[in-house]
Amino acid sequence: MKSWPTSSIRRGNAPLLAALCALVALAALLSMCLGSVSVAPGEILPALLNEPRGAAERIVRYARLPRTCACLLAGSALAVSGAVIQSILSNPLAAPNIIGVSSGAGLGAALCGALAPTVGAAVPMASFAGALLGVLLVLFVAEKTGASKLTLVLAGAAVSGMFSAAIDAVITFVPDALNGYSDFRIGGVANLSMERITPAFWVIFAAMVLIFSLTGELDVLMLGADTAQSLGLRVRPLRLVLLTLAAALAGAAVSFSGLLGFIGLIVPHIMRRLLGEDSRPLLAGCALGGAFLLTLCDLLARLLFAPYELPVGIVLSLAGGPFFIWLLLRQRGGRVHD
Repeated sequence: MKSWPTSSIRRGNAPLLAALCALVALAALLSMCLGSVSVAPGEILPALLNEPRGAAERIVRYARLPRTCACLLAGSALAVSGAVIQSILSNPLAAPNIIGVSSGAGLGAALCGALAPTVGAAVPMASFAGALLGVLLVLFVAEKTGASKLTLVLAGAAVSGMFSAAIDAVITFVPDALNGYSDFRIGGVANLSMERITPAFWVIFAAMVLIFSLTGELDVLMLGADTAQSLGLRVRPLRLVLLTLAAALAGAAVSFSGLLGFIGLIVPHIMRRLLGEDSRPLLAGCALGGAFLLTLCDLLARLLFAPYELPVGIVLSLAGGPFFIWLLLRQRGGRVHD
């Protein structure tokens, strides 16, 4: 298997991970404090621990806490999902939103909203099923055609287009299947509640635990299928398990945050340059980096045009689009190999 276009594995990753933890904590604090109404940092903890009385305390408890938790959850889930997908497909251009995984999750959420609108807890599982369908279709293309990395991305775009058309069809027949469909398609974390996020949290938590328990096997798998098999690793079942877990992460995130783009592309590339390719620190860095990036972009979406507010998906697309074009140019220049 060809090597990734990154620097060699870095030693002493602990300081970098600690710095990322500090950045995530700072971004979360700013997310709780800043907005159309500013809240002093000293008011945050009392608002979380006690029954809110004043307007600022209610804003913290019922608006900013769910929003901040949603950013942290969705950002970490999408970034880790992207890192796993890139590793399994050996494709630095792969990401949940690019190869149809996010669109598949969106289709699952739309169908759940159309067929079982009163069962809110079923949305993460329906989104997971749609995301898994998307990743299996892409894996089928990869295994059956031996496609190049760029061709695989184009196949993923085709899968994404089909799923998006199916979502539009569901919305056409059942307009209320997805509340705030335009916001869902763009991606956003406004107007959420903790009850809406909680089912997805448990899916993300379980998938994260399982993925981190398989980092040793993932390192062996990154040596190449033939080498991994010669070392006694059951390659095909392991790839399926890891892709299933990646689909669970992406599907759970999409179930409450919509079709957010590019986190699963940008963050793994940055973390590989900072932390190297050892799976455990890389995935930890992706979880922290994704949480930080989405929280930061949500803050920018809130503050740049205050009192008006942009969906965070717009900010991510403005940042991620040029990044993806840059990766394609590197592909053409021969530095990202087939």
